[in-house]
Amino acid sequence: MIGLLLAAGGGRRMGNRPKALLDFRGRPMVEHALGVLRAGGCARVRVVLGAAAQEVLATAELGDAEVVVNPDWASGMGSSLRAGLAGLTADAALVGLVDTPGVTPEAVARVIASGADLAAASYGGERGHPVLIGSRHFAEAREGAVGDAGARALLRAHAGELRLVECGDVASPDDVDTPEQLARLRARS
Repeated sequence: MIGLLLAAGGGRRMGNRPKALLDFRGRPMVEHALGVLRAGGCARVRVVLGAAAQEVLATAELGDAEVVVNPDWASGMGSSLRAGLAGLTADAALVGLVDTPGVTPEAVARVIASGADLAAASYGGERGHPVLIGSRHFAEAREGAVGDAGARALLRAHAGELRLVECGDVASPDDVDTPEQLARLRARS
């Protein structure tokens, strides 16, 4: 299983501070997200960077993660999903977001263990992250990934096949988009 970590955003609502570089427990947030994917069962991880990519590479410990730099990162998450899936050789990719620090290795492991070709963590029945995309869906996922939509079009088109895996008891779907949300996260950590 390969983890695909989308970490390219510029953090517009965060005062143009790239989320990959935000401090979380004393290290850049990208390191935390990478560690969660690895601890949850992703043997390989591909990290998609964009905004401040060179600073992330110089600052964060990414170990043996494969790094893809998305030159079109400013157009939205869809371009990062396209960049991450481009040329990917794997049976499936587990897509995680750098700005969801409440996602835990247990949630990652549950989604992987679902055995589904298309699965997503759910929180109280609501679809969230991470999302597992089987290789037969890679091309369609890339085609539908526009703006900030990511895999949304794919998941809607295959709603009958999508397996929701409840993770609300082991993780939180909350993302960190604003300085206020970051402050609340730091107060809880």
